[in-house]
Amino acid sequence: MNAVKFSALAIGVGLLVLAFAHWLELDYFYFAGYTILQYIVLATAWNILGGYCGYVNFGSAAFFALGAYSSVFLHKFYPLPVPVLIVIGAAVSGIVGFGMGYLTLRLRGAFFAIATLAMAVVLQTLVVNWDYVGGSRGAYIIRPETIQIAGLQINYIEYLFVLMLILAVIALATARTIERSQLGFGFATIRDDELAAEASGVPTLRLKLVATTLSGAFMGMAGAPFPYYIGYLQPQSAFGLEYAVNSIAMPMIGGTTSWIGPLIGSIMLGSLQQIATVTISSAVNLLIVGLLLVAFVIIAPNGLVGLVQERLRARRQL
Repeated sequence: MNAVKFSALAIGVGLLVLAFAHWLELDYFYFAGYTILQYIVLATAWNILGGYCGYVNFGSAAFFALGAYSSVFLHKFYPLPVPVLIVIGAAVSGIVGFGMGYLTLRLRGAFFAIATLAMAVVLQTLVVNWDYVGGSRGAYIIRPETIQIAGLQINYIEYLFVLMLILAVIALATARTIERSQLGFGFATIRDDELAAEASGVPTLRLKLVATTLSGAFMGMAGAPFPYYIGYLQPQSAFGLEYAVNSIAMPMIGGTTSWIGPLIGSIMLGSLQQIATVTISSAVNLLIVGLLLVAFVIIAPNGLVGLVQERLRARRQL
């Protein structure tokens, strides 16, 4: 199945779910569905660098916040449609991702991870002290209740849901294409043995810069509509620990070596967190992540996808 057919199928499935929710008139579904789709984009973006290349990035929340605060800045300066803000957020976060990669990708292992975490702290400090985007007080984004498209009146949250659905399809289609391309094979050589790849003539630095740029851009795309979803943006919410933790945990639970791993992990973990938020409290969300991570490190260190692949190999050998 090529990328076009895959994208059409994914959008079709998403629109069927949208139509079902619209028929049942489940307003909360759009809020919960938006959050899960947002995590699909974040987890897929993280996996381009962390899963395909093997470089663990602790700065996911920083790229997400860059996209969100790009929207806040432009909302105050000159309001633009959300799709345009998504493109701008992707450009800003992609450029920062390229710059971060150029400065830090000569580091490896824990040193690179610490550098990405330091970048997130620096960016949060800058935002907290930038009064134009609200500083430590935060900023309100007044969104309309409905939006008119082609003569149809649509609830704004449904509009944001559809936008995030499109972003999730684009992210998954991109990751799937990379995995099966020459670029993906280059990423795999870096993950498996970077020194051997360099000795074989693979342009490792160039490939890693591509990965950091793509990863940052998709995270910025996920963050751009966030101020319109939440209505009030402050540094604690934009740079929230849950974005950094979930973007790492979801691919690890699903499986980091395939595009489908982040998708499975995001749906599974995101749904559990939404159910816990409604039935217990959002305070237990990180506890759920921690317990699942410990369980999967012990039971399935390669994630659900790796566990299934191992079982299939074992059956073939019988």
